[in-house]
Amino acid sequence: MLKTWFRRLSGTDLIMYAIGVTVTIAIIWGSLATLASGKYSLPQWQDLVVFGLAQGSIYALIALGYTLVYGILRMINFAHSEVFMSGPFTAYFVARALDQSGFLERSPVVGMLIVTAASMLTSLVIAILVERVAYRPLRNAPRLVPLITAIGASYALQYVFRGLYGSGVERYPELAIFKGEWFLAGVRVLRTQAVVIVAAIALMAVLYVFVMLSKTGKAMRAVSEDKDAAALMGIDVDRIIATTFAVGGALAGAAGILYVLIFGQVQFYMGFVPGIKAFTAAVLGGIGNVPGAMVGGLFLGVFESVGPSLFLDGLGIPAPYQLKDVIAFAMLVLFLIFRPSGILGERLATKKA
Repeated sequence: MLKTWFRRLSGTDLIMYAIGVTVTIAIIWGSLATLASGKYSLPQWQDLVVFGLAQGSIYALIALGYTLVYGILRMINFAHSEVFMSGPFTAYFVARALDQSGFLERSPVVGMLIVTAASMLTSLVIAILVERVAYRPLRNAPRLVPLITAIGASYALQYVFRGLYGSGVERYPELAIFKGEWFLAGVRVLRTQAVVIVAAIALMAVLYVFVMLSKTGKAMRAVSEDKDAAALMGIDVDRIIATTFAVGGALAGAAGILYVLIFGQVQFYMGFVPGIKAFTAAVLGGIGNVPGAMVGGLFLGVFESVGPSLFLDGLGIPAPYQLKDVIAFAMLVLFLIFRPSGILGERLATKKA
């Protein structure tokens, strides 16, 4: 069996495996050197893990939009990063108005719920518009055409919002309720991080229950398996696809507010990097797999937060945290080499791939 496997290996396969093994050795070597040096204390490692979980929760919520659309249409919605941006950027003006009126300070929880609802509604509407205008007319076109359209829609949305709201960076009002920290089992957790992690997990749980148990969720899974057979069974395929975009958009809008709680500012270009990271998380978890997107997002967030200090510091690389994006995409490359289907993904048949 091993002999047969070696015979099937091409020169490209050997090069890719050599790269993967080299990167793996470097990761192990750097990690052992960093831990042996004792440069970082246990509380510092804990802070990095908690921040990674908060960041990964945001990636996971955005990644769900990518994986839901891919599961239905077998296409990558690259405009989803701008769907993510549109919600919190629009909700900023709601937050500013509530802050200037004093309502946000008097009733911070209700105020933030209003801001979150505005963000989710905006992203939901933008997602439905993108599906209706950019993707539905190309439903039966070759697969490359919707991909190019998605990239065009992404840039169009960026510059539409730049024209509407300006190119400057806007800062959300700071609320006293989110300042401070808690200690859970001796681990320091900032209030904003706790809110982000709990809210993201709750939203992911609601989505999972919706997809698995609701009538609409079952219809979504049926359309994902076979659109023609689902239509013959009486399912309105267009409505289910629009619903899928709407759900992904609403989750992206919620993720935008959680992003603001941690980073505090918005701009028209804010969706690009989180969008790419979320797409990476979706691929890591297994594109098209809802639990995989959740796991991939959390995994990538922790890996990106802990990785630079753990892997690179021991190798003597100065300012390792500046290479966190390299760490994230190196992990993607490793997974594509050794497990192309992702953490929870399955090997797809040719028809569905």
